[in-house]
Amino acid sequence: MDYKAVLKELNEKLGVETKTVFLREDEIYLKVNLNDFKTTCLTLHKVLLAPIASLFALDCRKDSGVFEIYCSFASAKCKKWFFVVAEISGDDPKFNSLAKDIYSASLFEREIKEMFGIEPYGNPDTRRLRLHSEICPEIYPLRKDFNKPPARGKAEDYVFNKVEGEGIFEVPVGPVHAGIIGPGHFRFSMAGEPIINLEIRLGFKHRGIEKLFEGKTIPEAINLSECVSGDASFANSLSFCTAIEKIAGITPSENTQMLRAVFLELERLYNHINDMGGIAVDVGFSFPAAFAQIVKENILQLNEKLTGSRYLKNVNSPGEVKITWDKEKAEAAQEALKKIYKDFKEIKEILLSSVSFMDRVDGTGVLKKKTAEDLGVTGVAARASGIAADLRKDFPGIYAKAKFNPVKQEAGDCLARLNMRIAEFEESLRVICDFLGKITPQPQMASNYNIKEGFALGYAEAWRGALTYWVKVNKNGVIERCKITDPSFLNWQALSFCVLGDIIPDFPLCNKSFDLSYSGNDL
Repeated sequence: MDYKAVLKELNEKLGVETKTVFLREDEIYLKVNLNDFKTTCLTLHKVLLAPIASLFALDCRKDSGVFEIYCSFASAKCKKWFFVVAEISGDDPKFNSLAKDIYSASLFEREIKEMFGIEPYGNPDTRRLRLHSEICPEIYPLRKDFNKPPARGKAEDYVFNKVEGEGIFEVPVGPVHAGIIGPGHFRFSMAGEPIINLEIRLGFKHRGIEKLFEGKTIPEAINLSECVSGDASFANSLSFCTAIEKIAGITPSENTQMLRAVFLELERLYNHINDMGGIAVDVGFSFPAAFAQIVKENILQLNEKLTGSRYLKNVNSPGEVKITWDKEKAEAAQEALKKIYKDFKEIKEILLSSVSFMDRVDGTGVLKKKTAEDLGVTGVAARASGIAADLRKDFPGIYAKAKFNPVKQEAGDCLARLNMRIAEFEESLRVICDFLGKITPQPQMASNYNIKEGFALGYAEAWRGALTYWVKVNKNGVIERCKITDPSFLNWQALSFCVLGDIIPDFPLCNKSFDLSYSGNDL
């Protein structure tokens, strides 16, 4: 499908012509008047049949006296990311909310209000996301004139949505948990045993990551990207580097692209096998859980052998990977993967042949396809509910060389999400082995790039789902704005819906079947 046909249909439905202000191979930016911003976004949403991928703001008041707002949609058919852009007055910062028409916009709008002080007019939920009540409400950290927070504000109770009625009671869980997981508050409303409502409050790990990016040089920013979410450090640095490569006009060699794909899939492998073990833990099935940790450790050791880092850090740089690659590494990888696959098959057989285990996961934690679509859910959670969206297929790049085969399930339950991980583990192994046979030896390359002023979107299909970095670099070659959209940001909402009708003892199982990131969400 040609993007020009989309623009023609969009303009016909709007009755006005949108102005294309910027175009590159996989990105198109449409500038509209603020009064037309909502209508344009809603129309594009319907034309593309796509959820909002990201919605964010920029503070441009120093140069032009305005804020800018960007709303993006991914089109697999056009192989393009569409951005709708509008200016917001710096004196009266507000815009018409999209949230009542596109539910997935709500969290983004709450974030924009909290970080920039721009009012999403008409949004029924403007509660704080990350700056909890002990922080003074009159600070907006992503404004350029923000310096440092004032004295701590007065603590106020967070207003949870109440479910009232005879026999209804609440069960609060967290934010401090007994295990080693991150902090999150879960408030269950119960009618007897079934859960009838779950509200999730996060933000306890907020570190101001997007603010920290401002003023960073490219090498500093790459190091910071690897700290956003530790179990997806490679996907984060890859997404950032691809944005910088677009700005600098760099095209990595096929060899580099294949190496990056291998490392991205290795990151997927160790996380998927970890999740399989975690699901087993949460139903008390200890043997496959322990076995899965052995397999995970073997993958981490392979990572270290190939890159010097168990978690694949300090590998990416614009245009290249900072490692040597030789025949010995390729052979070591192939040998290790044979053993990993053998152990993986045993774990798979143990799990799927256990009647008691299958009884716990089959039919538990169902996320309906329509709910997932409305929430803008991405990655494994979306594909387990029948949504065929995967950046490795929609924007394939080097994955086309391996004839990547996306997988999906339809049931949307814990078993479907487990089966997704099993199928993706097998497909990732196939892709890695395919690329290992094509990668030629290469020495470690010295970083050599000329960064220039500009902006671009970088992205990767991380193991949890679509991960995007929108990066703007100023004329001095430092970061002016970096908007990160982690797959957990929208997917946490889905957990609130999938547990409805289940019982609290099934919540850990549902939670692990999503295995979302606190740090990636809280930034």
